[in-house]
Amino acid sequence: MKPLDALCRRAVIAALDRLQGGEILLKDPHRELRLGAVDPSRPLRAQLVVHDPATYRQLAFRGSIGASQAYGDGTWDSDDLTALFQILVRRIGHESPLERRLAWLMSLPNLLRHLGRRNTKANSRANIHAHYDLGNEFFSLFLDESMTYSCGFFEHPEATLEQASEAKLRRLCRKLELNPGHHVLEIGSGWGSFALMAAKEFGCRVTTTTISRQQHALASSRIQEAGLQDRVEVLLKDYRDLQGKFDRIVSIEMIEAVGHENLPRFFAKCAELLRPQGAMAVQAITMPDQRYAQYVRSVDFIRHVIFPGSCCPSRTAMQQAMTRASDLRLVDLEEIGPHYATTLRLWRERFVARREEARALGYPERLLRLWEFYLRYCEAGFAERHVGDVQMVLAKPRWSGAVPRGELASKETVWR
Repeated sequence: MKPLDALCRRAVIAALDRLQGGEILLKDPHRELRLGAVDPSRPLRAQLVVHDPATYRQLAFRGSIGASQAYGDGTWDSDDLTALFQILVRRIGHESPLERRLAWLMSLPNLLRHLGRRNTKANSRANIHAHYDLGNEFFSLFLDESMTYSCGFFEHPEATLEQASEAKLRRLCRKLELNPGHHVLEIGSGWGSFALMAAKEFGCRVTTTTISRQQHALASSRIQEAGLQDRVEVLLKDYRDLQGKFDRIVSIEMIEAVGHENLPRFFAKCAELLRPQGAMAVQAITMPDQRYAQYVRSVDFIRHVIFPGSCCPSRTAMQQAMTRASDLRLVDLEEIGPHYATTLRLWRERFVARREEARALGYPERLLRLWEFYLRYCEAGFAERHVGDVQMVLAKPRWSGAVPRGELASKETVWR
């Protein structure tokens, strides 16, 4: 083993042994070590099998980014990657000041690169292309038939992934009291599942927009196949370029692509597009308020590898941006984050089960390993409540509606 690898190995072992959220069995060509401590109230155990000593350098110097790159290269494995991430997530927030400073210094080169991906109109198209334009066939490997790429809502223990997706979409429609007289704007089309439901089930006229060419093509095709082209218009346009007035706006897990610095502009634009009696629903993946400033100043695996230019806002960051830049006011907020752990588990199970199909489509093994890493990494974050997912209803001053909480609350909520 090279001297630097040996030094990094000692540093990684020392860090893992300080963990209090679970036990890790570290295996490498030299020895086996049991590290950390099991939490009796929430016992977790996982193996970390290192095949190449150079992995320790990646872990020591590059954190989650290095871990993901090494995992993609196949230089380490785990018998339960989700449990391993959960153990590591439980450590977050308990680092010493020195550990936090070192982590920031090590992430500085990646942060500078991330800043170069700020969401200007040109950069936004490039950032979205890097993720969504992997191909519609790729996402169909793990999404349900509705092609909904956001947190589902599991109303009963037997709910399927598709039922959970439909329940989430229907929940947003009901919160906005959609009816056939409404013209609804959706910012972030996905592959058209919300537009289809709002037009078909609630009778709305829908304008939906995306800047992903792959999504635009499939969403347009699905609208045509459903015979809803008279009610749904699919645009290939940045939200900053939208014009017109709408009764309702919906944005489902698109705000993460806006960027911290653009949050005021996003809410100002939404307020401009809404009629005086209008309201909007935003579903957003959120970071804890207490960690948000640190998060904005750093870059993790997801922001570096999977979603370039992305930023998951905190609740306070959104409210402050909304308050400063618009006349919108928050009238309802619901946390649905625990449903995301289930959603991600089901996505991951489907993805792994169809690995051979992905290879047959020409996707390289490194990409497939990175995406399994991503799905498990996110699953662990939501399982441990390290990140959240909120549905917010925001209203203009002349809105006089009420979120139908009684009807929504009548449904049994299941977090599996």
